[in-house]
Amino acid sequence: MATVRICVCGDEGTGKSSLITSLVKDVFVTHKIQSVLPQITIPPSIGTPENVTTTIVDTSALPQERNTLRKEIRKSNVILLVYSDHYSYERVALFWMPYFRSLGVNVPVVLCANKSDLTANGSTAQVVEDEMLPVMAEFKEIDSCIRTSAREHHNVNEVFFLCQKAVTHPIAPLFDSKEGNLKPAAVSALRRIFYLCDKDQDGYLNDQEMHDFQAKCFQKPLSPEDLDNIKQSIGRASGNSSIEKGVDQDGFIHLNKIFAEKGRHETLWIILRTFHYTDSLSLKDSFLSPKFEVPEFASAELSPAGYRFFVDLFLLFDKDNDGGLNDSELAALFAPTPGLPASWVESSFPASTVRNEAGHITLQGWLAQWSMTTFVSPHTTLSYLAYLGFTPPSPRESTTAALKITKPRKRRRRPGRVERNVIHAYVLGAPSCGKSSLLDAFLNRPFDSLYRPSIKPRTAVNSVELQGGKQCYLILTELGELEPAILENQSKLDACDLICYTYDSSDPDSFSHIVSLRQRYPHLDDLPNVYVALKADLDKTMQRSELQPDPYTASIMMSAPLHVSVTWNSISELFVNLAEAAMNPSSAFPKSEEERPDRTSLYVALGAVACAGITAGMIWRRTTNSN
Repeated sequence: MATVRICVCGDEGTGKSSLITSLVKDVFVTHKIQSVLPQITIPPSIGTPENVTTTIVDTSALPQERNTLRKEIRKSNVILLVYSDHYSYERVALFWMPYFRSLGVNVPVVLCANKSDLTANGSTAQVVEDEMLPVMAEFKEIDSCIRTSAREHHNVNEVFFLCQKAVTHPIAPLFDSKEGNLKPAAVSALRRIFYLCDKDQDGYLNDQEMHDFQAKCFQKPLSPEDLDNIKQSIGRASGNSSIEKGVDQDGFIHLNKIFAEKGRHETLWIILRTFHYTDSLSLKDSFLSPKFEVPEFASAELSPAGYRFFVDLFLLFDKDNDGGLNDSELAALFAPTPGLPASWVESSFPASTVRNEAGHITLQGWLAQWSMTTFVSPHTTLSYLAYLGFTPPSPRESTTAALKITKPRKRRRRPGRVERNVIHAYVLGAPSCGKSSLLDAFLNRPFDSLYRPSIKPRTAVNSVELQGGKQCYLILTELGELEPAILENQSKLDACDLICYTYDSSDPDSFSHIVSLRQRYPHLDDLPNVYVALKADLDKTMQRSELQPDPYTASIMMSAPLHVSVTWNSISELFVNLAEAAMNPSSAFPKSEEERPDRTSLYVALGAVACAGITAGMIWRRTTNSN
C-alpha cells in the first residue's frame, strides 16, 4: 500500500486540530488555530510502518460541512474518532458509529479519548475498561483505542501510529475479538507456515527449526531465554507436557493467538508476509504464478533443482519406507495445497503413472507425473512448488528456478537429435485394437483380457531408458471419443512429438482405420510417426486394405510396422523405439518420394568460405597496389 489516508472525525471542540498540530509541530500550540486544518502529508521517511506515505485529513462536525465529511470518510483508509468529555463520548455510540455504518464504509476505526490532562479522576486502565471496551464490544469496526493529550503531547505520535498500523497491519482479518479466537483463514495460513517450517515433518518445531523460523521472519536470532519463555507460555496455556519435543502445530497457533490478544498483530503480519500472504490472507498471485513464458515449439521441463526438490519431498513423506506414497502420506504431503492438481484428478491419478503392488505411487511414478504436469501445464507446477515450499538456490530467484525451457524444435525434418527429456506421443488406432492394453503394459500393469471401450482421453507416463543409459519421460495419450476434435486442433498437435499408429494384426479390418485417418487428416504427416502391429501373439491375418501394412509403409518410405504383444516381455523395446523416434524425428517422417537432403548447412559453409576468399583477395590487392 502506497498511502495511508487518515480521516480525523469527532464533535466540535474535542481537540482534533490540536492533535494534528501537536503532531506536526511536536509541541502544543497555545494560540488559537483554524477550526479545520488543511490536508497534511507525512513522507515515508519518518519511521512509518511499512514505509508508507501518510495523509491526515481534518474534518468539521458542523451540519453545513456534512457533504465534505461524507466524501472524506469514503476516501479514507482509516478513521480516527476523537472524543474529550462525557457528551462527546455518548455521541460515539449514538451518532458517529451508526453514521459510519450508514455510509457503507468498511475501514478500521481508532477510538481516541483526548484531553486526558483535564480528567481529574480515573486512570487510563479504568477509562479503557469503563468507556472504551463497551463501545469496542458493540462496534467491531473499532480496531484499537488510546488515551491522549495534545497539551501534554501524551500519546500524540502513538495515536497516529495506531492509525497507520490499523491499515498496514489490520487485526480484522486475523482475530475475532467477540469469539476471542483467530479467524479460520488465519489458522489455515499458520498451519501451512508450520508445515513449511517443520522440515523433518515430525509434527514439532524443534529448537533449530524455531531458530530458522525466527531468522527467516525477523532477521535476528532467538535467544535461549526467549525460546524457553515461548515454550513455557505455550505449555502453561495448553497443559502440554511434551513441550520438550518442540512446539507442535496447536502450540504454534496458540502462540500467534497470544500475539493477537496482546495487540501485537504486526508480528503476525510480518510472519504472514514473509510467507507471501496478502492482506486477504491469500497467497500473492506473483508468488503462485511468476512470469514464465514458453516460446513456440519449445517446452518446459523440471530442472535438476526441481527434480531434487520432488525427490526429497517423496522421501520425506514416505514414512513407512515402502517405496510408495499411500493415501494418508499423499494427504499429508498435499496438506498445504488446495489438494491434488485438477489435471491429476482428470487423469485418474495415480492410475496415470507407475504404482507398486499395493497400488501406491512409486518414486519413479512420482517424478514421471510431475514431469508430465510440467510439460503440459508449467504454471500448475509453479503454483504447487510455491504451495509446497520450494526454496530457490538463490534469494534473487523464484520458483521458476525449478523449471527450464527446452530448445525449440521448429525444424524437425532436419537431421539431428531433439534436446528434450519429456516426449509426448498420441496413440491412434481402431477401436479394440489394444491401445488401452498398450498403456497398461507401459505402466507395468498385468494384461486384462476384458475389453473396456475408451470414452475419455487417457494418459500414461513413465520413464524410458534410451540407448547409452540416458533416461527420458514418455507420455502416451489415447484420445478416446475426442479423437476427431483433438486431431483437428492444431495447438494440440503442436504439443505432440510423435504419432503412434496401432492396429490389431489379427483383425482384418483394423489397418484400414489408419489409412482412413491419414486421408482424413493429411496434416498428421507433419509429425514423426511409428507403425505398430499389436496382438502379435495371435494369428496374423490379411488386412482388408488396398495395400498390406508392410507394402503400405514401404510406399511412404517408413519402417515396417513393429510386431509386438503386451504379453511379451520384449514390449519394453517398443517404448524405447517410440522415444528414439521422437528424439530423432527426421528419420520418422513419411515421404512420397526420395527427398533431397537438407544442404542448408553446406550452403552456409560454402558461403562463409567464399566471403573469406573475397576478403583475402581484396586485402592482397590493396597490399600489392600500395607496394
